[in-house]
Amino acid sequence: MADMLESAASWLEGQRTKFMSRQVAYCRGINSAQVPATVGKTIFEIDDGSGSVERFESRDFLIAAAALVLGGTVTLPQPGDKVKESAGGKLLVYEVLAPGKEPCWRYSDPFRKTLRIHTKQIGEE
Repeated sequence: MADMLESAASWLEGQRTKFMSRQVAYCRGINSAQVPATVGKTIFEIDDGSGSVERFESRDFLIAAAALVLGGTVTLPQPGDKVKESAGGKLLVYEVLAPGKEPCWRYSDPFRKTLRIHTKQIGEE
């Protein structure tokens, strides 16, 4: 018998992709892929050790793990990868990164169906 929660997570991932996403280009070097992504955000608070807390807001892209295919291979995000998103007649460029020792991505669900990729805007094209 199939795990009902895992089946529900798969269904929910399909609904998110179908109804709550936009096409973005995910790029690494010369390889790129058009993938449906849902936009989100994560707020990091990093203690610098001297009593100061630095606040960092990431623009997140939620992408189905199976959809991130570069050079014919399913892959995971890496720091320095780029995400390009069309908005308001502009092509915005984001770099995959996270502050401090935080990871630049994480799974967004317990069944590893969705990647939550942390980015910061670095420019426009």
